[in-house]
Amino acid sequence: MAKKEIVLPAMGEGIIDATITKWLVKEGDKIEEDDSIVEVATDKVDSEIPSPCDGTVDKLLFNEGDTPSVGDVIAIINTGGADEEPEVVEHSVKEESDSESEVSAVISDNIDDEFSGLIKSRTPSGKFLSPLVRSIAKREDISVAELETIKGTGDKQRITRDDLLQYIEGRGEDAPVVAKADVETVTISAKKETVSAPVISVNDNRENVEIIEMDRMRKLIGEHMVMSKKVSPHVTSFVEVDVTNMVMWRNKVKDSFLKREEEKLTFMPLFIEATTRAIKDYPLVNSSVDGDKIIRKRDINIGMATALPNGNLIVPVIKNSDKKSIVGLAADVNSLAERARRNALKPDEIQGGTFTITNMGSFGNITGTPIINQPQVAILAVGAIVKKPAVIETPQGDTIGIRHMMILSLSYDHRIVDGALGGMFLKRVGDYIENWDPERDI
Repeated sequence: MAKKEIVLPAMGEGIIDATITKWLVKEGDKIEEDDSIVEVATDKVDSEIPSPCDGTVDKLLFNEGDTPSVGDVIAIINTGGADEEPEVVEHSVKEESDSESEVSAVISDNIDDEFSGLIKSRTPSGKFLSPLVRSIAKREDISVAELETIKGTGDKQRITRDDLLQYIEGRGEDAPVVAKADVETVTISAKKETVSAPVISVNDNRENVEIIEMDRMRKLIGEHMVMSKKVSPHVTSFVEVDVTNMVMWRNKVKDSFLKREEEKLTFMPLFIEATTRAIKDYPLVNSSVDGDKIIRKRDINIGMATALPNGNLIVPVIKNSDKKSIVGLAADVNSLAERARRNALKPDEIQGGTFTITNMGSFGNITGTPIINQPQVAILAVGAIVKKPAVIETPQGDTIGIRHMMILSLSYDHRIVDGALGGMFLKRVGDYIENWDPERDI
């Protein structure tokens, strides 16, 4: 009988393996072309892999929790034809990812470098360590020698995420338990330096509370945010800008824009255009850090933080934002935001960002201090647009009028962006917004 080998497909830039989270079929099941056969999870996105053909599941070559590499054969499908050598089929991942795909928004493209430190992809004995396993090992201060002692349950004794978490749980069994609520000081060793940190222990009185277990995406979001604050010395600057010209222009053209382009015109494409113009003036804010090297990016790829209905976050990326018109930016913003909310983004649509914008004004917040999306070095927050009395300079003298005002805040990595550069860049974004041409054609 003819057989097809299903291999783990490429899952996006920099991804070399994926964890099998759930088989959706079992051996002997009849399947049709495009039926989803397995759910897989990477450090960036969770996806389903569909069958490329009709047939019967002959063999499943990995267990749930295993972490095959890209290109590994994960299943064999019996198509019912004549006997022949198995045909290798690499099918693309299904575009619609599951409800956890948003966690990819906040995971660094350089998770190997940011999390794993000196831990390499293989131990001295040859055990493969995925980026996720290395990031957890780094966070929990687990040495390579300890990793060598962990018995892996994955393919070829690979250490899986669950193996590592089970080891960490067991390692903590001998630690002293504090029964009552108090504050103590514990000693934490990190890279041969010793620091003291307060630890709050709470007693086990759980009446009148709700215990909510963090899901995978929330844990990874939390890890990424903590890592960002540890890696980058954050500084935040603020400016208040008069957006009256931009507001009046949008109000004037939005209906005709919708009719002509069949796209809604929100403020985000306008903010993106102003930001990309300022990045061209101050290109160092479009950088990342690699050790003691500054990697200045020539491409301007703007990530836009998007809140999801379940309260989580994803950051789809508009590639080459500086080369797109308002029409093109509006189409990209609307398409990415809509597909983000229904968990249908492709892996490459949440990778490669060089600068991020977050719209705090959509929740009525006037400003905030966002956390840098590593490995970038800056993030811009736009606040709510509010009508306020403001001083207006005229040839006849100063007067007071009602204007549309907004606060911009920029958080930046002080290793690379000092106060002068951060302030000048933020002021330039504000200038482009304030000087918006109210007679501009689309």
